[in-house]
Amino acid sequence: MTTTPETMDFKNFQIAMPYTLTAGHAVGSFLAELAHQRIIGARCAKCDTVRVPAQDFCGDCGGESNEFVVVPPTGTLTAWTVTDQGIIGLIALDGTSVPLLHQVITATPSDLQVGMRVKATWAAEPVGAMMDLAGFVSAPDAPVAQVEPAVDLSSPIEQLDYRMELDYEHAYGHFYGTLFDGIKNSRRIRGVRCPSCRNVLLPPRPMCEACYVPTGDWIDLPDTGIVQACSVVHIEFVGQRIPPPYVYAEIVLEGSSTRLIHTVGGLSAEEARSGAVRPGTRVKAVWSDRRTGGLSDIDYFEVVADHE
Repeated sequence: MTTTPETMDFKNFQIAMPYTLTAGHAVGSFLAELAHQRIIGARCAKCDTVRVPAQDFCGDCGGESNEFVVVPPTGTLTAWTVTDQGIIGLIALDGTSVPLLHQVITATPSDLQVGMRVKATWAAEPVGAMMDLAGFVSAPDAPVAQVEPAVDLSSPIEQLDYRMELDYEHAYGHFYGTLFDGIKNSRRIRGVRCPSCRNVLLPPRPMCEACYVPTGDWIDLPDTGIVQACSVVHIEFVGQRIPPPYVYAEIVLEGSSTRLIHTVGGLSAEEARSGAVRPGTRVKAVWSDRRTGGLSDIDYFEVVADHE
């Protein structure tokens, strides 16, 4: 048994996902025309609703929106909110039925009021995306205009490369914080013992799932163990740390009663495919030079001989 150090409470993470967006004919035409400083909307053949960006079907009645129109770059501010990234407003462009959500620039919240006239401002270098329409600025003298039929449209932009990023802070809590603190600072893998069944639980947790009682003592575990189950991963996917094929395994460290999920490495592709790792294989952690405070501080587990 060892004493519990000060735990690592939080860690910053980011989810990043690249993907390809298929714009479709209507939105693709809208995006293409922004480069020419034209705002393209679509009129519903059934209910006569005009909306921007142009859509293939009406969001109100479901009718086909098969008539494209050029919408004036002027309109009225109907609502707004202040964010860390600036002011976001709902703009009722002249001749449209549904407000457009976009940013309001060169203004402060005290300058804004419902009903004020605004006009579009454009990016200096168009890239074929929504921000070619840079935003809206105050235009108190802008006259009300009407939509016009859209002619000589550019070829639609068929697809867009996007990347979604989400920064977040993960709260470890006392038990995971203690585990990751030990891994980072002293290369210790720590579990907790149930005072009733005496099982050592890894990852550590506040309650024993078998006995439903609070866990007790902290236990330092060796970095060697036995593979309980494994699979060879052949498929590539976003966020993969190592190229396939590799072995993904449930590992029961010596003295532990539960399994730790990690990879078994140090193998050739042929060895991974041929069953060099199987239930009962003895493995040992290979520690990284990184000290990030997570299971990635272990690069992988390697196969070791039974007598080692």
